[in-house]
Amino acid sequence: MSAVSAGTSTPDADHLESELAVIPESMRTTDVRGQFWIWAGANIAPINWVLGALGVSMGLGLFETIAVLAVGNAIGMSLFGIFVVIGQRTGVTGMVLSRAVFGRRGAYVPAAVQSIVCMGWCAVNTWIVLDLVMALLGRIGLVDPENSSAAPRIAVAAIIMVIQVVIAWFGYRVISAFERWTVPPTVLVLVAMTLVAWFGLDVQWGYTGDPALTTGEHLAAVTGVMTAIGIGWGITWLGYAGDYSRFVSTSVSSRKLFLASALGQFIPVVWLGALGATLATLSSSTDPGEIIVDAYGVLAIPVLLLVVHGPLATNILNIYTCTVSTQALDIRIDRRVLNIIIGVVAMGVVVVFVLNGDFAATIDAWLIGIVGWLSPWAAVVLVHYFVIARQQVDPQALVAPAEAGLVPAVRPAALIALAIGIVCTWMCMYGLLPVLQGPVAAAMGGIDLSWLAGGTAAALSYLALNKVIR
Repeated sequence: MSAVSAGTSTPDADHLESELAVIPESMRTTDVRGQFWIWAGANIAPINWVLGALGVSMGLGLFETIAVLAVGNAIGMSLFGIFVVIGQRTGVTGMVLSRAVFGRRGAYVPAAVQSIVCMGWCAVNTWIVLDLVMALLGRIGLVDPENSSAAPRIAVAAIIMVIQVVIAWFGYRVISAFERWTVPPTVLVLVAMTLVAWFGLDVQWGYTGDPALTTGEHLAAVTGVMTAIGIGWGITWLGYAGDYSRFVSTSVSSRKLFLASALGQFIPVVWLGALGATLATLSSSTDPGEIIVDAYGVLAIPVLLLVVHGPLATNILNIYTCTVSTQALDIRIDRRVLNIIIGVVAMGVVVVFVLNGDFAATIDAWLIGIVGWLSPWAAVVLVHYFVIARQQVDPQALVAPAEAGLVPAVRPAALIALAIGIVCTWMCMYGLLPVLQGPVAAAMGGIDLSWLAGGTAAALSYLALNKVIR
């Protein structure tokens, strides 16, 4: 068993992790269970059962919604699993790997976007559960649910943020341990919630959807669900994958690692999505989480634990990935110092959200739109890794000082292809904000194929441009 799998921590290991060095084989783990729990923990969150209710609220049938979730996630999580394996093979983070594709300076573009998105999600994920947390605390008598003051919400958010920052401070080992020990109990809570919902509430199992939907509206609903919590959901995690799989030994088979990671994402997303969809048949206008809490007060405390655990498990990944993505900008600040800075900034944003809920909802919608950049980024990286580089990437050259000149400063073909992909993503996107509703998607009645259009355009553009631009 390696040092990592044994749960030990050495100064050398901490230094290598903080400095974006290639993780050596001697410091990697052979136990892939940590990967399963990391990704499962990040997805056992209230937002997934709320998103799961989208299909029913948009007029799709119950089992049709569940089928779309299952098929979409099977595709999306398969793409995710490929990036997990690439991280294992190279031993570097996702944004450091980008240097091989976009060049040392060119990789600043995706690294900067990833840093901003991670910090934004950290703030949104902390803010978005506050109302439900306060309702649950009120249910058990710890707070006054009638108190509309922002102070209690800010205090709860601060406690959550401090815990997140502390866990992320210690890096991969503590993150992995936190997920390994806390996710199984939350799974038990989820089992209880599911049993209560499916056997204690009057779920309309035969719900077949809104018969008034036209064919175009039906397709728009299907693609909307597919993008929100199907293929699109798996794509949102592609930039994170290598940040954690780089700690897995190359002696572990790619198939084993692929399955552990992909299933860690697939199972909770589909499970929670199905739960949200079934609850949506009770009342399309009521939040699924509140249905359970209001109908079964006895579950208030365990549901509170699950609700609080959701942002914790997700945001420790957001904070950690934000730090290593920021370092990929050649910003020479220790990861732990960045960890604190990011936590402070994110908390400041949460305070703004609490004081201005409409602004927070707008930012949430923007983030959902911004993640569209990941599809073209992923397409360019995959083409480069498998077709152009033929899986031969020198990770040591990627982490060497910029002045060593081991990696070209900029690869124009990759950056141009990324830009083309992003434009095509926007054109075929039908987001919540008008500015994120592209002309192609609008012309097709709201059918959202942004992930497919952006990825395909970026991949084909890069293949063509790479032959004429070096």
